[in-house]
Amino acid sequence: MKIRLCVLFGGKSVEHEVSVISALQAIASLDPEKYDVIPVYITKENEFYTSFECSMIEEYKDIPALIKKSTRCVFLNTEGRVRLMCYPFKKFGSSLISEIDVAFPIVHGTNVEDGTLQGYLKTLGLPFVGCDVTASAVGMDKYVMKTVLKENDVPVLDCLRFYAGALSEMDETVAKCEAKIAYPMIVKPVNLGSSVGISVAHNGQELRASLEDAFQFSAQVLVEKAITNLKEINCSVLGDTEKAEASECEQPAKSDEILSYKDKYVSGSGGSKGAKGAKSGGSKGMASLARKIPADITPERREEIRSLAVKAFQVLGCNGVSRIDFMIDEDTDTVYLNEINTIPGSLSFYLWEPLGVPYKELLDRMIALALKRKREEESIHFSFDTNILNIDRSFGGAKGGKLGGKHGGKI
Repeated sequence: MKIRLCVLFGGKSVEHEVSVISALQAIASLDPEKYDVIPVYITKENEFYTSFECSMIEEYKDIPALIKKSTRCVFLNTEGRVRLMCYPFKKFGSSLISEIDVAFPIVHGTNVEDGTLQGYLKTLGLPFVGCDVTASAVGMDKYVMKTVLKENDVPVLDCLRFYAGALSEMDETVAKCEAKIAYPMIVKPVNLGSSVGISVAHNGQELRASLEDAFQFSAQVLVEKAITNLKEINCSVLGDTEKAEASECEQPAKSDEILSYKDKYVSGSGGSKGAKGAKSGGSKGMASLARKIPADITPERREEIRSLAVKAFQVLGCNGVSRIDFMIDEDTDTVYLNEINTIPGSLSFYLWEPLGVPYKELLDRMIALALKRKREEESIHFSFDTNILNIDRSFGGAKGGKLGGKHGGKI
């Protein structure tokens, strides 16, 4: 019997479009002999829609038209099963679209990758691919991630974190940065990916502009030292806290001081071909980025980075596939972990193919890890065979099952 697999993508995120590309790549590569795939597109208003057309990249050129062709839907946990239902429910006939065995969230950025969607799926009781709620949230928050990794002896750059109130105290904010960090500085939103809102500041005036720009995308911003003689190396990890392995390393090319959104998703892209007839998963996404695979590093440095990647992955409690981005300060020959992408663009399939793991197998292994986690969680007790509410004692609450005194209604 096939696994009924719901692939969720889109959402209220600045990386909405990148998520669509990554998800449709995966859908094109999933084994149709193993899975009944149900695509669920999440709009920027957080409404869920499904249709066959939702799996076709060309349909996203006109999203309002796509929505008209699709069925709005909701998830419902009933009788121990999670079902995808059309919404509003039909007055006559069945509203059932499909029962769902596993969810595969392929989402990027705030409000979806940061534990929000994962928490929703966990509340539904629906097993899902990838990191759990905690690992997703920690991985998205660059400051918390750095704190956890530093505590576990994973090398990261020191940084300062600011909240939005820093904009009204700009002189003090700039002074604090200059007292601790030398120029050039890199300024980034604390919880975004795809290089959105990131810039380099070489002086006080540029630092002010960088802070103002970053705060347009996040309520929290990080400032850290920008490495001037920089080599960037990325490595993916597949597994869980019990067993994990590292991919090949890549060296992405960049056209400026930082690897920009344009470098990642626009420059060098041959255009999106869609699911039909697509090679290696369809639309290119992160796979279109100019890069060296394997990276131009020594065998010793390669193993150092791969080992650090696995360590960080397991320290953060990750599951499935993540991509971990490293920085090498070539002036000091020092490696720093920059960030983790708990749901990387293109799911980093291009880093596994050189090691003999085709995209289809990578997806199979990710889904298998989700089912393994489900089995493990089913062996954990989340309740006791007792009910303290049946004990004949007062807890100081309202008598007679009423709320709000004489104006309250019965429970």
